[in-house]
Amino acid sequence: MSLIPAFEIGVWNAWLFMGSFLLQWLAVSLAGKRVSQRTGHPPDMKRSKSDQRIGTAAMITWLIAITYSIFLPLQLGTIWFYIGLGAFLFGLIILTIATLNFATAPHDKPITSGFYRYSRHPMYLATFLIYTGTSLASASWLFFLLTITTVVLIRPEAILEERYCLEKHGDSYREYMDRTPRWIGIPKS
Repeated sequence: MSLIPAFEIGVWNAWLFMGSFLLQWLAVSLAGKRVSQRTGHPPDMKRSKSDQRIGTAAMITWLIAITYSIFLPLQLGTIWFYIGLGAFLFGLIILTIATLNFATAPHDKPITSGFYRYSRHPMYLATFLIYTGTSLASASWLFFLLTITTVVLIRPEAILEERYCLEKHGDSYREYMDRTPRWIGIPKS
């Protein structure tokens, strides 16, 4: 890892990894209005000023990461690239499965099947893995700082979503929370 961040446009840059979020957004958008309205923050979700600031900071960080990935070369042929590629692919698999679980779930019940059985926030888990994979595959300390910033901002977003789901689904979501870890793990029987 170099102290001076890499900054060059190229085909084999980190955008190849980060583009997965744009493809996911496109897939959700094409899935129909009912699915796309549930993503992010539904209109009936109550957000304090602090929640709104955190959400804005998370979006800005994401936009910076997407933009920087266009100019960030992957370190092809290095051990960092292969480790990062593995983390990215694992994250991409989780993101794909969780997006399909989300899109096909009933709208009036909490999502508890598929990858949501092992994580209450599999898309956030996938985000962490994709960012980490991008950091490693590009050997970029700057992108790693963006990863840490994203993780710090994701936690309050996850808590906000859980509070919303508790209000909306009550005891069924509380039971889900009791048996399913926030990030990843084996569900309790």
